[in-house]
Order: sequence, then C-alpha cells, then structure tokens
Amino acid sequence: MSLQDGMAALNLEFSGRVPRTEYSADTNWELVSAVTGRRVTAHSPEEEQALASREFKKRWNYDLVWNILVHSQYLTGRKTSMGHANYASENVDFRDDRQEAFSDPEEVLRLDPFELYGSLDKAQMCREFNRNYEERQKDYGDCVNMTGIYITCISGLIEMLGWDMLLTAAGTDPKAFGGLADRYCQWIGQHFQALAESEAPVVMVHDDIVWTEGPFIHPDWYRTYVFPNYRKLFAPLLEAGKKILYTSDGTYTQFIDDIAACGVHGFVLEPTTDMAYIAEKYGKTHCFIGNADTRVLLYGTKDEIYQEVKRCMDIGKPYPGFFMAVGNHIPSNTPVEKALYYNEVYEELSKR
Repeated sequence: MSLQDGMAALNLEFSGRVPRTEYSADTNWELVSAVTGRRVTAHSPEEEQALASREFKKRWNYDLVWNILVHSQYLTGRKTSMGHANYASENVDFRDDRQEAFSDPEEVLRLDPFELYGSLDKAQMCREFNRNYEERQKDYGDCVNMTGIYITCISGLIEMLGWDMLLTAAGTDPKAFGGLADRYCQWIGQHFQALAESEAPVVMVHDDIVWTEGPFIHPDWYRTYVFPNYRKLFAPLLEAGKKILYTSDGTYTQFIDDIAACGVHGFVLEPTTDMAYIAEKYGKTHCFIGNADTRVLLYGTKDEIYQEVKRCMDIGKPYPGFFMAVGNHIPSNTPVEKALYYNEVYEELSKR
C-alpha cells in the first residue's frame, strides 16, 4: 500500500508503478484465506473478517480504498425494499424482503423528500463523516481514504421507489419526475454541505445513472434534471477544495463529458464504459479507475486474463492518474487461481 503513489495519481503525478484498488475481493473469503493464510469464512466473527480483509488489502497493495457513508440508512421514512440477490460468499447477503412503499405514480410525482425524511442536523452529519473518515484512516492510513455519498440522485430515487415504480413514474410524466429529482437533490444537498465541511480531502460521489445498455430515460432528461443538480451539489465540495471521485455502474460513455463538466476530478467505471475515451480526452486532467472485466476472470484462460490486464495498462499506463482495478468487482464465485493469476499479471505490468 502506498499513500504516496495513490496521492500522486490523484494529483496527476507519475509514480514508479500504476497504483490499484479492487472491489469485493476483500470479502471473497476463499481468496482472502489463500492470500493471507488466515482461515476465514462468511460465518467467521466480524473481528476476524475485518483483520483478514485489512491484511488482504495490504498484501494486494491497495493504494486507494473505495468508501462511502451515506446510503439508504439515511432514508428514514417510507422507502421500497427490493430484497437482495445472492452475491456474497455463501449467499449470506440474500434477502427476500421485497416490499413496495408506493403503488400510485401520481402520488410519487408529488412526493416531498423533506416530508418523508426530514431536515438534517448538518453539524451532526459532519461529525459522522469525520468519524467514518477517521475509522478508515485508522485501518488504512498508508493509502488514500475517503468518505462520501451513495444516494446522490438517481440511486436515491431507486432506493426510495424501487425500479418498477421509478420507471413507471418517469414514463408517466417525465417533467413531473424531473421535479421530484429536483426536490430530492435539494434534500440530499444537506448531506453534500456537511460533506464539504468534513475533514476528508477526497470524497466519493456515487450515482448509478445508467444500465449496462446505457441510459434508461431519454438523455435530454438527464441533461435537464441530473447534471444541473450535480453542479449545485458539487459546488460546496469544490469550494472546500475536495477531490471528487465519481462512480456509476453500467455504461455512462454517453455522459462522460457531462459529468466532467460538473467538476469531478476522477472517474470510477465498469468495463462497458469507454476508458479509452476518458484516457484520450481527460487523461491529462483527471484520474480514472478501472476497468478490467470480471467476466474474463470468471471464464477466461490465463492468456485471456493477461491480455485483459494488458488492455487496461496499454490505455491507462501512459497517464499519471490511472488506477488499475477490476471494474465490476471480484466476487466470491471468482476462481481463486484466476484471481491470483490476475494479481500476478498486475504486479508484472504495473511497473513503469
């Protein structure tokens, strides 16, 4: 782990190696056990899991640890539960607690998030951000840490409404749905103001604005309601001198320029977003994190894994702000020997 290399990349300065991060690998307990020598499972005590995860990140030389604080736990009124599919080791994250909070799209289009979730004590929220950041610093003081917000705009509406009602309401009256997005962003803006006053120099802004196929609402709608709200939300962060990293799942190639214009300093992306475009247009002004495809680790040969890492390195290595990562996670069903080989290839090709 290297705070120096991680911060160099964020500051667009070359270091002797390409820095890296990963997602979910540190809770792939079979992989964690193989790397650390600690026998840990999905049912091990949390203290043992946390210790093994920290050691795994150090052995795999993470230079940045992705982290947010504000998720759906801050939506304390009515919200939809969509359950959760099997993903984690031994399926411990499976939930079948599906419950629709809203059944009438006309009601949804009139919702006021302040009435649903109340006003925020900004000073208290700032303390929570600081506590979250300090905990990360304590665990991973030798790499880049952050705190941040998951439910920025679209992700917040997904958590409130669920996918079915979100798409129904958006299709019923796109303009009125845009009004709901505006009101939601006014509410989440309280969290952004608190985040701006926090001690964290690097912040993560997450918003799943697209699917793998791209936008699920007309692109003009995003440019009318999402990105203008981003500019308002990000303004206090920029005024406070924060480094803003932006994450969206799916394919947001169509919106890369829009997102850049909102003031972010870095892009976190899955393999279906065009990293070569980001590198060519923004590689001298922005950092970017990605974007090997986990499907190659799942199903590919060693040669295919090597070529996938090389593809990413060929795109990113010429630019100082590039971080290597498997952009769509290294989940628990990834064969351990393939994950280990991926790491060997990263270590070989990371040297500048």
